[in-house]
Amino acid sequence: MPAAASPVTPPAGAGTPSTPRPRGPRHATWVLVITSVTQLLVVLDGTIVGVALPHAQADLGLSDSARQWVVTAYALAFGALLLLGGRIADFTGRKRTFLVGLVGFGAASVWGGLAGTGVELVLARAGQGVFAALMAPAALAILTVTFPGGPERTKAFAVFGAVSGAGAAVGLLAGGVLTDLLSWRWCLLVNVPFVVAGVVAGARLLDESRADGERRYDVPGAAAVTAGFGLLVVGLTLVEDSSRTAVAVALVVAGLACLALFALVEHRSAHPLLPLRVITDRVRAGALGVQALVGAVMVGAMLYLAFHLQVVLQMSPLLAGLGTLPITVAIMATVPRSTRMLDRIGPRLQLVVGPLVGAVGIGYLTQISAGGSYWVQVLPGLLVFGVGMGLTLVPLQNVALLGVDAHDAGAASAAVTAAMQLGGSVGLAVLTSVYVGVAGTTGAPADLVAGYSAVFWGGAALLVAAAVVAAVAVPRGTRVSGGDAPALHV
Repeated sequence: MPAAASPVTPPAGAGTPSTPRPRGPRHATWVLVITSVTQLLVVLDGTIVGVALPHAQADLGLSDSARQWVVTAYALAFGALLLLGGRIADFTGRKRTFLVGLVGFGAASVWGGLAGTGVELVLARAGQGVFAALMAPAALAILTVTFPGGPERTKAFAVFGAVSGAGAAVGLLAGGVLTDLLSWRWCLLVNVPFVVAGVVAGARLLDESRADGERRYDVPGAAAVTAGFGLLVVGLTLVEDSSRTAVAVALVVAGLACLALFALVEHRSAHPLLPLRVITDRVRAGALGVQALVGAVMVGAMLYLAFHLQVVLQMSPLLAGLGTLPITVAIMATVPRSTRMLDRIGPRLQLVVGPLVGAVGIGYLTQISAGGSYWVQVLPGLLVFGVGMGLTLVPLQNVALLGVDAHDAGAASAAVTAAMQLGGSVGLAVLTSVYVGVAGTTGAPADLVAGYSAVFWGGAALLVAAAVVAAVAVPRGTRVSGGDAPALHV
């Protein structure tokens, strides 16, 4: 593989829209801080309402089926629009797109925090997803251009990956603390100070960059992929209702047809929304597959863990949030060692072993019982799961964006984040169907536990599948830093 190339340095005082001015290490550190905090916001907002859902449901009169849409609306809007958001970032400017997305995300958070009905809350969550689809790929593209290669890139993406992994668990913890001490509404309003800080810091410290060359939007591709994922997730969500099986199947088939149409449009388009070269690379395709499967577990299984802690073990929202903290602790404790291992042994072994360790942790949770102990039946599984995620997420971001050309940085970054979010929304729909099929509608503690156990078995199976995908897709000897790692040419 070619040696890493250094970014082109413009003349002093110069700076083109497509090339950020070179800065020192301190500036790069601030870019990492800003983008990582943004990533924390968008990831934890996928789960922060999980612990708060029982309270929001009671306050707004949501049905059990509508309750799921508070989570699904965010993940679906986010994931379905990410590819378009990535191209907007590439063409309009990554800094500009980042700031617009951040402001819109904050406004939607305020709307959701002040919502008076369940419909308003679901719409506000969808609005959060729309603006997250702008700022998330812009942030990751900014990070990719700032750290084009070498050990600094490895460390930066290790931090970014750790934040991605810990964000879901941090969301459950933050949701519990805010719901218990203040109100479920603060699970949304808490975003505002972070948004204000991000806008001020981003406006002052981020440099503008955009893709070179011709800039045209692929409207047919955007329509096809958005419709495809939307129909697919709605169809999978309706599967749990036996009276609407035919409608659910029709929607799933229509969704798959739209996704097939999207692939055809991208193949023929001169200006594709997602250039097929981004996802046909064997290693990157494998990384996106692992990302989607991990996202399904982080969103789906963790949501049902929160339900078990509150509904069956009768923990308060605060204690339930604290009960998920071991995942974050284990991830953060594993990340430094995982980062050092990445340079020595490469990403393949970690991407195989990490999901398998995580599967053992989730599998351990299947032995929960209605009268069981958190310390015996839950805590050990969470610690093992966190270690597995720490091993997985450090190399994952690096591999997924390995060798991406600067022109495709936004689209590729969007694909990475979309894989996680769409994996989460599809995974939640599938795991919810599994839960309903096993638990039924009695509400008896034994039936609830049986349903949660089935979800955890499903989560373990998904992580085993992720390990298999990594073993097949990532060749031995793959490296993400040093001379073997292609860098962005900006």
